[in-house]
Amino acid sequence: MPLHYTEELIFKYFPELDEKTREAVKALGPLYIEWNSRINVISRKDIDSLYLHHVLHSLAIYKWLRQKDIRPTSIIDVGTGGGFPGIPLSILLPETSFTLCDSIAKKIKVVGAVAEALGLTNVSTIWSRSETVKEPSEYIVSRGVSRLDEFASMAGHLATKGIIYLKGGDLKEEIEKCAATLEIAPSSIETCSISQWFEEDFFSEKGIVYIPVLQKR
Repeated sequence: MPLHYTEELIFKYFPELDEKTREAVKALGPLYIEWNSRINVISRKDIDSLYLHHVLHSLAIYKWLRQKDIRPTSIIDVGTGGGFPGIPLSILLPETSFTLCDSIAKKIKVVGAVAEALGLTNVSTIWSRSETVKEPSEYIVSRGVSRLDEFASMAGHLATKGIIYLKGGDLKEEIEKCAATLEIAPSSIETCSISQWFEEDFFSEKGIVYIPVLQKR
């Protein structure tokens, strides 16, 4: 299946990438098309927009981290699915240790195979529900797997600094409930629009939510 968008979409927004990183980004398309034909981890109608809907969307977190001048040492991707946002982020953040977690075995199988094919030595995988994972990371990343308050309650114990969550739309109610659940001020939860970095219409209502440190350790 041909891709509607190629790796050039990524290079448009990240022209500074070195050749090794570019090769890894370029390899994502063929790898996911091949694996998705065997094990469906991305919807059939969505795989042709892999670079727009999955890779570039994931890399909005990279833009956010750079904007905040944050250089994390460890990140856990909870509910990683087919490896998003964790795989694209691990390519651009080779000095960061990534743990990609999902409760569905076939998805973790694909994620592990993709990471191995790309030579991503900074990636490890866990087949588990987040509630049973014990080892924390500095940051949790995830892509809209549930309501903010539900996600924070389920996975918050894994963050020593905070959650970076890809989710758009009107989140006022969710933010208020999340703040109440965590006993923090709603104003401490930050939101920003992804369209400040990427011009494609797909991102017009897409956002990032940052929930600061959740628990004292």
